[in-house]
Amino acid sequence: MIFVKEKKSVQIYNSRDKSYKSIVSAIATNEKCKFRIIVPRDMKCCAAQLAITKDGEDTAFYNMFWAGMCGDNFEYWELHFYATTPGLYFYHFVLDTPWGKSYVKNAGDGRGELNASLPDFQQTVYDENFLTPNFLKGGIMYQIFPDRFFNSKTPKKNVPKSRVMRDWGDTPFWKEEQMNGIWNNDYFGGDLKGVEKKLSYIADLGVTCIYLNPVFESHSNHRYDTADYEKIDSLLGDENDLKNLCKVAKEKYGISIILDGVFSHTGCDSRYFNMYNHYDDIGAYNSKESPYFSWYKFINWPDEYHSWWGIKLLPEVIEEDEGYRNYICGENGILKKWLRCGIAGYRLDVADELPDIFLDDLRKSVKSENENAIIIGEVWEDATNKFAYGQRRKYLLGEELDSVMNYPFADAILNFVRYANGNAFFNAVLSIIENYPPQVLNVLMNHIGTHDTERAITRLAGENPDGHDRAWQFEHNTLSEFDYLKGISMMKIASLIQFTLPGVPSIYYGDEIGMQGMKDPFNRGCMAWDKPNEELLKWYKRLGQIRHSSKAFIDGDFEKLYCDGGVIAYSRSSEGDNILVAINNSNEQKRIFVGTQWDNSYSLFDEKSVDGFVNLPPYRYTLLSKKEY
Repeated sequence: MIFVKEKKSVQIYNSRDKSYKSIVSAIATNEKCKFRIIVPRDMKCCAAQLAITKDGEDTAFYNMFWAGMCGDNFEYWELHFYATTPGLYFYHFVLDTPWGKSYVKNAGDGRGELNASLPDFQQTVYDENFLTPNFLKGGIMYQIFPDRFFNSKTPKKNVPKSRVMRDWGDTPFWKEEQMNGIWNNDYFGGDLKGVEKKLSYIADLGVTCIYLNPVFESHSNHRYDTADYEKIDSLLGDENDLKNLCKVAKEKYGISIILDGVFSHTGCDSRYFNMYNHYDDIGAYNSKESPYFSWYKFINWPDEYHSWWGIKLLPEVIEEDEGYRNYICGENGILKKWLRCGIAGYRLDVADELPDIFLDDLRKSVKSENENAIIIGEVWEDATNKFAYGQRRKYLLGEELDSVMNYPFADAILNFVRYANGNAFFNAVLSIIENYPPQVLNVLMNHIGTHDTERAITRLAGENPDGHDRAWQFEHNTLSEFDYLKGISMMKIASLIQFTLPGVPSIYYGDEIGMQGMKDPFNRGCMAWDKPNEELLKWYKRLGQIRHSSKAFIDGDFEKLYCDGGVIAYSRSSEGDNILVAINNSNEQKRIFVGTQWDNSYSLFDEKSVDGFVNLPPYRYTLLSKKEY
């Protein structure tokens, strides 16, 4: 057995430690934050300053005051700072010494070091009036790719005859010769009535919100090539089916429904562009007099135009166009139309390709219809410092998004479970916690797999598909029996972390039953209703129960307690509700010190705290709960 206990030493500054910085997150405008540095006495510091720069502006300097001794060899310098305008700020500290100026800058992991060549620390400042919806906090999301979830067998009207209908459970077409010249044209018939029929199954997982991939009329199975924003795709059902799904889900199961909003491009086969004259509308491709002509970026009308990532099937729209913005965001626009049908918000496809003027209008439209509706953006990086299309984006400052898809957490979780690097895990998690507004943190969409990535179990236990074509992925799409069983164990650890970090866990349909799959289209297979992994499904249901049992998962503070290679421990705490998670992702037994305050806690798994220590067998975990009244 190996004994491990974490050691701490005096640092000059640590932005992730409340003894140095009173608010370890983004701060609101006019909210005071106390900064403290601990300076060695032998530096003979006679003055200290906080040097802070709002993005794009000049640096401001604020004098710190001497605040007493820290033991015999160190001294405190402190100040209180607040900002009056939202934005991204960068800061460091300047020390005056007999030998000249010294600079405390960002050495990574929140650590400050005396090194003038290092980068600055980041401080996000959001609007003090910024609120995010409460309904998602503490909940669980479930993502559904509609065509592949469940086929209700309900007869459909006006389904295009060109669609290729497949047998449920077959492998989606992946070879060009299978598609007969039309990509993504194979369908399995999943529909909105099918989702409604499976609501009890979804509710048993503890789900409180369903996110549906696109449901508007389109001419591909993924439906990211919108043909008509005003209609539900005929193979999925109709508007009444969506209304009924929202009503039954909310009233009977307490589940909200959000839709995928695809607003950076349309399909070329749409009423707006109408390349193939399938619609009665005069599209932008048909005439320069079309009411939709100004929406598109033509280079040489009609055949040369800007398209999404060069895919000619997806002509880009000019989101700044007043007519387009009014059509989507106006009083009788698309956003309000579907909110009035009962949906609870939108996930925005490629949000980083939507300009600020459009996102500003979108938020005003959504919130004026339902102030508690959610707006989640697809952003793959840290959304607070994203630089796109020549400018710094302001997604999370209070005027645009409520939340984003949390790819940094997904990578942190999956990489930790696969490679057992606890330091990298905590650095990724704490970086997001440090940079994001707390009200955003509590509604982050914490997925570990989506329609755009490999299935989680495949990423954990399978081979890396990067750089390989679809033929290779098809050959490696199914794990060996050994790797699959290993993957199930890895999924338990990954989902335990996913369900206990700040934010809202999002289950990609089928992950809870061990579905496998490389990248698109293999990650979009039909829900395997007839062959679920019962062990994993039972585990996910248990996680759902655990998550709903504690206030700590709604808005609880996150604290790193221990880290050594593949062994980590952290806590969540809120209003006397405390949770400790400890994981041994190594092949040796570990004895971890977590503190005697956990000795009388309730263990939701086998391992308990005795004399402040938790004993964890290889690849095991524990979750301790303690309530203080």
